[in-house]
Amino acid sequence: MKKDKSEQPLKTNPRVSDAAGPRSIQSVAYHIWEETYVGRGVKTLFKLNQGKGFDCPSCAWPDPDPKEMSSIAEYCENGAKAVAWETTKNRVDTTFFKDHSIESLLAQNDHWLEKQGRLTEPLILRPGEKNYHPISWEESFAEIAEHLNRLAEPDEAIFYTSGRTSNEAAFLYQLFARQFGTNNLPDCSNMCHEASGKALNETVGIGKASVVLEDIREAEVLMIFGQNPGTNAPRMLSELQKLKQNGGKIIAVNPLPEAGFMQFRHPQKPWEWIGKPTELQDLYLPVSINGDLALLKAIQKILWEEEKQYPGEVFDLEFIREFTVGYEAITKELEGCSLSQLTTASGLSETVIRQAAEMLRGKKRIIIAWAMGITQQRNAESTIREIVNLLLLKGAIGKKGAGTLPVRGHSNVQGDRTMGVWEKMPESFMNKLGQAFSFTPPKNHGVGTVDAIQSMLDGKGKVFFGMGGNFALAAPDTEKVFEALQKCELTVNVSTKLNRSHLIHGKTALILPCLGRTEQDISSLGAQFVSTEDTAGRVRMSAGDLTPSSSYLKSEVAIICGMAGAVFGPESPTAWESFASDYDLIREKIEAVIPGFDSYNERIRKPGGFFLPNGSRERKFNTSSGKAHLTVNPLTIQQLPHGRFILMTVRSHDQFNTTIYGYDDRYRGIRNSREVVMINAGDMADLDLETGDKIKITSFFQGEERILEGFSAVPYDIPKGCVSVYFPEGNVLVAIDNHSPESQCPASKYIEVTLGKMPAS
Repeated sequence: MKKDKSEQPLKTNPRVSDAAGPRSIQSVAYHIWEETYVGRGVKTLFKLNQGKGFDCPSCAWPDPDPKEMSSIAEYCENGAKAVAWETTKNRVDTTFFKDHSIESLLAQNDHWLEKQGRLTEPLILRPGEKNYHPISWEESFAEIAEHLNRLAEPDEAIFYTSGRTSNEAAFLYQLFARQFGTNNLPDCSNMCHEASGKALNETVGIGKASVVLEDIREAEVLMIFGQNPGTNAPRMLSELQKLKQNGGKIIAVNPLPEAGFMQFRHPQKPWEWIGKPTELQDLYLPVSINGDLALLKAIQKILWEEEKQYPGEVFDLEFIREFTVGYEAITKELEGCSLSQLTTASGLSETVIRQAAEMLRGKKRIIIAWAMGITQQRNAESTIREIVNLLLLKGAIGKKGAGTLPVRGHSNVQGDRTMGVWEKMPESFMNKLGQAFSFTPPKNHGVGTVDAIQSMLDGKGKVFFGMGGNFALAAPDTEKVFEALQKCELTVNVSTKLNRSHLIHGKTALILPCLGRTEQDISSLGAQFVSTEDTAGRVRMSAGDLTPSSSYLKSEVAIICGMAGAVFGPESPTAWESFASDYDLIREKIEAVIPGFDSYNERIRKPGGFFLPNGSRERKFNTSSGKAHLTVNPLTIQQLPHGRFILMTVRSHDQFNTTIYGYDDRYRGIRNSREVVMINAGDMADLDLETGDKIKITSFFQGEERILEGFSAVPYDIPKGCVSVYFPEGNVLVAIDNHSPESQCPASKYIEVTLGKMPAS
């Protein structure tokens, strides 16, 4: 019997390889061969991200304009893995659950759980039972209705949403929650780009990217903070290549030297597989974990000193006067900053910081991209506001080749928020929603992810409904999340495959299997399609063409409508049954409620869809002043006790969010294991550690300790005092209260820890 890779010896060759190239093609071929029928898999890939195909279920990177899309292979390695994973030939059916108790499944790793295949029918686990067993859809909806309708108040229910949910489903889901009477709508944005939305709305009036895909190639300089595009958004690499070919420069800022911003070979251009790869980065800044804010201030300090010598030659004074407020306050702060202190706090030398400043000095077409390396910090919003400051000082927003680029990590996570999945939607949205559906939405704000966990821990949150995702592993403070879910009276998960959240359950648990993006969605009125929104704010249609994995599967829309029908009964004024049959009716309601969706049904059927309004692209800043805000963001120098390190969690190249495709991290040279700690070689020597030694990691926050044991030490090119482990395994170390105070985004990239060598077994 072939051993699971997790049982094989750890292998390391921690060097950064070329991104993509022929090895990417090999990886795609292997996953298609291993997971699904080759013909089915290849056929499906040709529909991926195409105008009449389906949107990738992986990341939210924008598709090219249809006029420019010449490739029939508009996908990346990780998108292909996601498709192979969804179209697997394996099935989790009634027999599976007869043979596997909850106890036995808990002993399996998360890769094994999802590897078992697609869920095929609704399942229930009642109090005291040890195995899930089948239940009809009608009985499932009745069970949910019975639990919801007996709650003392609507806020005892929590409705979580994953980013994969379509616009149509997300809109109906938030409508259902609000008609039920609660704004408890936590979602995965709470754990990733919530900080981006908070800071961007405050400074430029919209919490989204101000650039479109075509802007990237036009940039003179692109800075990448806290993101690994080779793994998290691989299609970004081809755009970075175009930028380089146009003479643009790239500055990469990250504690780890990631392949995704070093060298690139286009996997769909075999002539690039030989010879020299495209050199992407022009300057790499190995900032210490959480040194980004200090770095940004240091760059601005240097530019300010030059601006004083050469007025108007460094900063765009005309733009600043016409479109911003706060210039005097920010220059006063820069005047008082100590470059030496900022340099020390960044973990970089003054020499390399001056190199970065010089690359920016005479440029005005600047894009700054960032992801969770920035947002999952305690001072995330301050850092993002400093990103905006730098762009505003350079006049680098609202023009071609310039602007903000928060890189969303999950397909349609941005669309879900646009559709109203947020615990704090503005009054304007709520008023229009109430008018469109003749009800009064609840006024009190609901709970986000952190508060939802606390609500369940306190016994107030009694029903947890998960629309996709794997909440048990995605959320911070794993042990407390497990405890919280197990206190619930009912947990419900809408899913395509088995995961840990099905095993960490309430007293009663339901699994509701849904269609995947690749599958046909046929209602009583015929074929339906859904829509999604990408990182750049483009809304496009998505329609799968594969026969569903099981005849019992329902779409997310149909599941929401069926649940609503059972909860509200026939007296409901909302046409839930009609919505389940005709998605055009849903889009008509979206058009009535949400600005920018005029002629939705007409425009969504056009190749490439349409862009939503984005004021910052046109230098129309929807802020309190009507202008973009330059802001003052004080820097707090963190003083660590002796012997402590700062730990951050990262993804491997062989995973997407909590989905683990395998145990190899090709770009980092780590194989056969995810239970590793990446440590600076000098720190390893100080701790008397050898490669492979087992480590006890202890995290500290507000007097509490959390422990993770048995992970292997791996020497890696990471700044001294910094260490890294994989997500979600490292979530056990993230205290629930260790988050940004403004957005409550978990500080998974700033965890104070000690490392201790464990005795040899």
